[in-house]
Amino acid sequence: MKSIIWLIILGLIATVNLGAQNPSSSIPEIHCKHFFGGYPIGTPKTNDLIIRDLYALSNNDQTKFADWVAYRLTPYEVFGDLDLDREWRTDPWLDDYETLEAKPKNQDDYKDAGDFKFDRGHLAPLASFKGSRNASQANFYSNIVPQKADLNQGPWRILEDKIRKIVGESRTVYVMVGTLYEREMTEKLPSADEGYVIPSGFWQVIVIPTSTNERNFQVMAFIFDQNTPRNSDLMSHLVSVNEVEKRSKLNLFWTLEDEIEKQIEAKPNREYAEKVFGKEK
Repeated sequence: MKSIIWLIILGLIATVNLGAQNPSSSIPEIHCKHFFGGYPIGTPKTNDLIIRDLYALSNNDQTKFADWVAYRLTPYEVFGDLDLDREWRTDPWLDDYETLEAKPKNQDDYKDAGDFKFDRGHLAPLASFKGSRNASQANFYSNIVPQKADLNQGPWRILEDKIRKIVGESRTVYVMVGTLYEREMTEKLPSADEGYVIPSGFWQVIVIPTSTNERNFQVMAFIFDQNTPRNSDLMSHLVSVNEVEKRSKLNLFWTLEDEIEKQIEAKPNREYAEKVFGKEK
């Protein structure tokens, strides 16, 4: 990774508190506007941590995709009149062997992906940054995954739309989203010329603060299989945070007080999820 640039940006956006450590892993707590309760830990040591104005992510050198992406949404980012151009780009902060590449169109690693019904799926969604002058960062391939069109254009899009609706109520929302590798996907990207691993599924964890008191917030978690049908009911994908942690092998909310962490992770937050997201017809 192009470490010099990364260190400069990290120094501008985040601070490392060496006094606040995960007791089991001795991992420093990184303070960043995109993190609520800490960033997901448990990724391979070879992963690259990238922190941008739009999002933070952990890129996996082996799969070529992000293990997780975290981003914060406010009305400032979500609402505006920017023309959101899908100009795909190779991430300039990663070496070529660490990511898929947006080469000339006839050599792009995602060329002809639609033949296998894959979309270029945003983890931090481009449509959520119409008010941000940095919206084009969403089109870096480090923030893109091969995602089946039925999922991307179905319940995944519905969830993203509903999150934006919540932000429209003058609220701040924190989102963590990531990939799952629970079985081998037989479909491939026909134009990709390096090793990669297509995710078999995806997860999202949404945090909605309910007051200015940092102890008052609601958390909801969802898991989607890569082959989720387009008309799948959103609420059928609601799970506990513990389920996300178990299947992703990541640790979330590790900087919160133990009792609070245990309480929010134990079971699906169905009552509040029904209230803010509602059942799909």
